[in-house]
Amino acid sequence: MRNRRIALLLGPALLGLSLLSPFSSSTANAANAANAATTATAAPALPQGTQSDAAYAASQAANAVSNVQATSARTSCFRPEVPYAANSGPAEGYSGMTPCPAGGATTGEDTGAAGPYPTQVGSNPGYPAATPMLVKGHSESDLRVDPTNPNHLIGASKWVVSAEGYNHLLGFFESFDGGHSWPVQGHIPGYEGWTDNTDPVGAFDTWGNYYSLLLPYQFFYNADGSHDFSVGTSREANPVVASQAISVAVRPHGATTATQWLTTRGGHPDFVATYDSIGNGPDKQWIAVDTNPNSPHLNRIYAMWVDFHNKTPVPYVAYADARPDGTHTDWSTPQALPEPPNTPQGATYLLPHVAPDGTVYTTLTNSDPAHRLCCDAIFLDASHDGGQTWTTVSTLPGTITPPPGSYANTTFRDGIEDTFTLGSRPVNGHYPLYVAYEDYATGVVNVLLTASYDGGASWSAPIRVNDNAAPVDEFQPNLTTGPDGTVSVAFYDRRLACAAAGTAEARAAGLALDTANPKHPGAPYGATDYCVDTSVQFYDPTLGPLGHNLRLSAHSFDPQLDSPVEGSSTFIGDYFGNVIGGTTDYTTSVTTYDDGTNPAHLQQQQVTAVAVPLH
Repeated sequence: MRNRRIALLLGPALLGLSLLSPFSSSTANAANAANAATTATAAPALPQGTQSDAAYAASQAANAVSNVQATSARTSCFRPEVPYAANSGPAEGYSGMTPCPAGGATTGEDTGAAGPYPTQVGSNPGYPAATPMLVKGHSESDLRVDPTNPNHLIGASKWVVSAEGYNHLLGFFESFDGGHSWPVQGHIPGYEGWTDNTDPVGAFDTWGNYYSLLLPYQFFYNADGSHDFSVGTSREANPVVASQAISVAVRPHGATTATQWLTTRGGHPDFVATYDSIGNGPDKQWIAVDTNPNSPHLNRIYAMWVDFHNKTPVPYVAYADARPDGTHTDWSTPQALPEPPNTPQGATYLLPHVAPDGTVYTTLTNSDPAHRLCCDAIFLDASHDGGQTWTTVSTLPGTITPPPGSYANTTFRDGIEDTFTLGSRPVNGHYPLYVAYEDYATGVVNVLLTASYDGGASWSAPIRVNDNAAPVDEFQPNLTTGPDGTVSVAFYDRRLACAAAGTAEARAAGLALDTANPKHPGAPYGATDYCVDTSVQFYDPTLGPLGHNLRLSAHSFDPQLDSPVEGSSTFIGDYFGNVIGGTTDYTTSVTTYDDGTNPAHLQQQQVTAVAVPLH
């Protein structure tokens, strides 16, 4: 996600000036800290109770969790629209933008070596880059299971050629054997003419076609390395394409190579909406496909996004109907989603899901700028007629204290604060609705979870998900449910201290490279609330916990290494993937750990798999 979009619309860019930094979090940090200090209360109920750090650390092996670094298996390259020369390395594991190696890519993708891509034709002088560049980082991710084949998975992430410049397209990685290997991967083609293509998210239709909803956008670099989003000047990289867009690329069922994507419609990229004017900025897009056999709108595709219109986020939806060959009908005219009366500043974080009866639900999140962004509220919209009309169902009770602009001891920032999903089986005659969210009311971030069993009319008292005993940050919850109704909440976890100096674990974690963090002097050997793991908690449909938190990652990773830079903040992603296929729960999340395939400690996507517990 692009929190820098808020900065773009708040100030200098409204006057056509350059953007010197992304959203400044100092005001929000101060407000959040003050709010936490004045409203801190005991955490909500923790039904499973706490567990020791030792028990948590041992749970990965005890539950036979598998770990695979999916994106370190292939060499990928593409020719970026806007090159960036800065190299901040070797501190923090940075190494600048590097030409594609002599052996070339091993993915079979079109690297652009033969000349500019079709969407780059017409670029201003100096663009695109002269040669293909090596993909190094893989930040932020989404993961989906093919409904026609539970062993077929497609993951997507940011495909980063320059972490220092936050320069990337979207890429994908694909498995045909239940996540054991990921032989097909590469950048998603058709959108190379934009500087960045961002926010990975996708969905399958019932025929096994995979729809990726995209957010391509343009900027160029000022002399100081800051991002400039000005349009209509000779410095603009590519005046022949829309400045910003919401668009779609489709990987048709049966595709086996990196280049097999459907990316155009009507002779141009498959646009859902385009934006060229300053004062409008699309962001935070999400997608769902109705795959429910009894739905009257089977295979309808729902695309949602936010337009930060002169800093007010306005939520939109459009839809189309999928066809068996991977094509689709025309996109409907985008319509604004309803919001509760007296909403102080629009809404964002749209997360559409479709119930088995065809009802479409999405949560939306609202902040309160009049009170220094102190408090967030989540509300629920629904459509019962295939997306033609929408109503606001309810607002979840209480207020939420949002997380700080960047996390304690480190410089990475957070993004989407909540996650939403539906149950697959009725409880008391209704399909359950589940919402998990971050809350900073106690001075650290906890993951809270609530449910509705009456279509969103009422919500259960929130429970705490993370069962760490000592207070540390637990963040970025990601909800999914299984065919039997099991609820899975995956999240990032900082309860385990970084490895000690001189150990093999510290060397494999690359901690010696972490020497330029302004929040921590020297390498973080033994540091607490610093290194990161991936965890999951399972529940039955009525939120009875199925055991304790499980550690999914075999090794903690250092979030400072190879982390894309946005002004004063760094980035590990605003969300990551969590999906259940059959009886297996899969996640894809960031790691910089060297498992033998990642000696440069680059951001890789680690896929984990664990059996869903019985209940």
